Amino acid sequence: MQTILIVINDAPYGSERPFNALRLAIKLNEQEEQSTQIKLFLMSDAVMCAMHKQNPAEGYDIQQMVEIALAQGSEVSLCKTCCSARGLSQELLIEGCEIGTLDDLAHWTLIADKVLTF
Repeated sequence: MQTILIVINDAPYGSERPFNALRLAIKLNEQEEQSTQIKLFLMSDAVMCAMHKQNPAEGYDIQQMVEIALAQGSEVSLCKTCCSARGLSQELLIEGCEIGTLDDLAHWTLIADKVLTF
């Protein structure tokens, strides 16, 4: 099994980077030719991607995409420092998302076969 770490840095809306990162994560989870373990680490403004009760006026729905990735077996972790700076606590997160640390990101980076950043 191949482990792929995707690090996302941009806010959920205003940039298409989180949208594209999540599209890729979902598509990688659907691949049958090689099984993968997808790990998503959200940093900076991207921690807001994991907030529940999002209500985008139009276009794509980042919360729904995160929920799909989780349902497919992806792991989603958020930078604790970035969450604290934005007043984001575990209670405000989509179920299945966890607040992690830079130590977690370092560990995931070391065990990953590939690391992608968005």
